[in-house]
Amino acid sequence: MFRAGFIVLVLGVLLGGPTGTRADVGLVLNDSLDTSVARITGAGHSAIYFSGICAETPIKMRLCRAGEHGSVLSNYTSLGEDQPFEWNIVSLDMYLYGVSNPENRPLFASAQIKNLLETDYRERVLRDYCASHSCQTSEKAEWREMVSATSERTIYIFVVKTSREQDLDLIARFNDARNVNHFNGFTRNCADFSKNVINTYFPHATHRDALNDFGMSSPKAVARTLARYAHKHPELQYRVIHFAQSPGTLKRSSECRSGTEQLYRSKKLLVPMALFAWHALPVAAGSYLLTGRFNPQHEFEGHAAVLPGAGEDSLKAAEPEDGREVEASFKEAEAPERTSVAGTPKEWAAYREEFDSIVGEAVRDDLIPGRDSLDRVFKDLNERGRPFLDSRGGLWMEIEQGRETVKIGLSGSNVLAPASDRSLAYQMILAHVDDVLKSSPRRRETIPEFEQTWSLLQRARAQLQTAKGPALAMKR
Repeated sequence: MFRAGFIVLVLGVLLGGPTGTRADVGLVLNDSLDTSVARITGAGHSAIYFSGICAETPIKMRLCRAGEHGSVLSNYTSLGEDQPFEWNIVSLDMYLYGVSNPENRPLFASAQIKNLLETDYRERVLRDYCASHSCQTSEKAEWREMVSATSERTIYIFVVKTSREQDLDLIARFNDARNVNHFNGFTRNCADFSKNVINTYFPHATHRDALNDFGMSSPKAVARTLARYAHKHPELQYRVIHFAQSPGTLKRSSECRSGTEQLYRSKKLLVPMALFAWHALPVAAGSYLLTGRFNPQHEFEGHAAVLPGAGEDSLKAAEPEDGREVEASFKEAEAPERTSVAGTPKEWAAYREEFDSIVGEAVRDDLIPGRDSLDRVFKDLNERGRPFLDSRGGLWMEIEQGRETVKIGLSGSNVLAPASDRSLAYQMILAHVDDVLKSSPRRRETIPEFEQTWSLLQRARAQLQTAKGPALAMKR
């Protein structure tokens, strides 16, 4: 169920239909990691999502084939590879989860797991471009940011419809042009790169916000201007996809901000500004409040992607003749789907109530020592375990328990496999669900994603009840 459901989710929600039947481009807005310069700017990162363009190599594009799920194109200060490339392109699954098959996505994230996935990607895909010692070992080599991005960030993708012809034109442009890095934080940063790609499809659709970003381009400004452009062009069938940062031991990412928003909201900058540039604070605050506000989560909740098949036939029938008919059809299909993707407060409350009962049962059955122990599950697994990949790309972890070593599957595809320790698997799934249900809307999975994990929880619970049925009956 997890395997089938999740593949349908990726193909349907992201692509809006089978591979090859439509084309989309999206602005990827990544949370800030709150490291290095980002601690000051809070700007985050931007990249480009394609549903119909895939990676022939990390530096060459082609149209996607059947069964492929699209790609992400990005540039950085330095990819750290053997040549100073401006951009790399990677499969969507690799970018989001660090795996070639989405059914193998990890159920929790840690530095150990992400490093393993990075190494696997480097050896399988990047080997011709990353042979030097510095590329292979440097933690500052930013090709690593294109592997399992949801391990360390929350991501929004602002998607609009394109055409096969537009994709072919972009492929020709990029494959024929020199791929040489000229990154400049002020004039050629990641937001400028993304802005130029979007504007190749739709001229003047996106632009910088010179007032709120002090003359530079920021990821949030590009996303905001694309959203505004899409609102004016309903034929683009605008929608927003959300991927929450995976539960785990890595530091939580921060919402990306524009320049004046960072001055307005950041406590670490407020005091220095108040002391040394107090006269600029009212100007910055006014600029942000009047012209710079943009909330990606609200945008997602208002334009959450439709589930597989919703409205697809009516849209195809209406597309060629009448833009107003397209708008009406798409809105009619979109409206009931928004809450089924983001979830309603009532739905989440019902899950929390049922989960409380499941946790109480697990405590009574001595499967976990207490509710608070779920907060330590990922940390304990990370400290005691060693992750590894099997021959099929399945993610596992070996864990020392006394004098023996046990294994646990770390993905939906293998967490309940016969070789996976049932008790540890159940604890990990409980911890994952607990983390999601305690998170704010911006930090939690969508309902379709969560339902896959909930199904795993119910199956794991049933397995344990079957295996321990007689013993539990005696205890009660």
